[in-house]
Amino acid sequence: MLLDASASGLFPIAPTPFTPDGKIDEGSLDTLIARYLAAGATGVTVLGIMGEAPKLEPEESLAITARFIAGFGRLPVIVGVSAPGLAAMRWLARAAIDKGAAGVMIAPPPALRTDDQITGYYRQAIEAIGADIPFVIQDYPLTLTVQMTPKVIRQIVEENPSCVMLKHEDWPGLEKISALRAFQKEGSMRPISILTGNGGLFLDFEMERGADGAMTGYAFPEMLGEVVKLQKAGERDKAHDLFDAHLPLMRYEQQQGVGLAVRKYVMMKRGFIASDAQRKPGSALSATARAEVDYLLSRLARHDPRAAI
Repeated sequence: MLLDASASGLFPIAPTPFTPDGKIDEGSLDTLIARYLAAGATGVTVLGIMGEAPKLEPEESLAITARFIAGFGRLPVIVGVSAPGLAAMRWLARAAIDKGAAGVMIAPPPALRTDDQITGYYRQAIEAIGADIPFVIQDYPLTLTVQMTPKVIRQIVEENPSCVMLKHEDWPGLEKISALRAFQKEGSMRPISILTGNGGLFLDFEMERGADGAMTGYAFPEMLGEVVKLQKAGERDKAHDLFDAHLPLMRYEQQQGVGLAVRKYVMMKRGFIASDAQRKPGSALSATARAEVDYLLSRLARHDPRAAI
C-alpha cells in the first residue's frame, strides 16, 4: 500500500537499536515493532535523523527497512532516504519500495538557502528517485538550517504530484500549519497529510491548527497517539491534561546533543530496546543526567502509570 494524503494518526520515528559493541540489535527491532503496534501506531518511519541513518551501511539500512515492513504488515512504512548525493538516494528509495515501503522521506541538504534552490532540489530529487514513489517533505530548520516558507512548500507540493505529506518540524511553526491549511481551503494547494515532529513538543496545539497526527520519537508513543485521538474527538481538555503531564520529560528529551541518549535510555527502561547504546560517534548520559531522567519518570508516574518503571 503506497502512502497517500489521507495518512493520519501516529507514525513513530524509530530509533535504530544497537548492542553495546555497535552491532544492530535484531531482537530489539522485533520488540520495538511489537511495542509500537501495541501503542496504536498507524504507520512508522525508519532511518530518520534520530534513527542514526548516516551511521548505517546501505545493506543495513535496507535490512532494517525490510524488517519493519514485515513486522507492520499492511500498515505503511516510510523510509528516510536523504543523502548527500542523488545516486545513493535513488538506490535506497527504489530498493525500499521494492521491499514494500509505502513512501520515502526527503530532507533538504543544509547548503540550500534561496527559495529557487529549495524547489529546484526537490525537482531534481524526484526526477532521480522516480515520480511513482510517494514522498514526504521533511521541514526541520532547527537541525537542517533550511528555511521553507509556506509558499515554498506549496510550490513543491504543486510541482510534484508524488508529494503526499509534510513532516512539519519548524519551531515556532503553528502559523505555518495554519497558512498551509488556508492554501488548501482556498484551493491554491491540493490536500496533503501533515504530521508533526520536534519530539511532540507542540503536538497539543499543532493538532488544533490542522495537523493530522504525530511523526516523532518521544519515548511514550502511546501518549502521542492518545493526544491525537483525543483532539480529533474534540476532547480538548483531556488531550491537554495528558500532554501537560508529559511535558517536563519531553522538554528534557529535546536538549540538543543529548536528546537521542535520553530517548534511548527511557525506551531501554521501558523495555522497547535492550540497550541505550548509540553507534559511534555518539553521546551517552552521565550518572547525574540518568538520575534526573529517573526523577522525571517518577513524577510522571503520579499522572501516567506507564512511567512507573
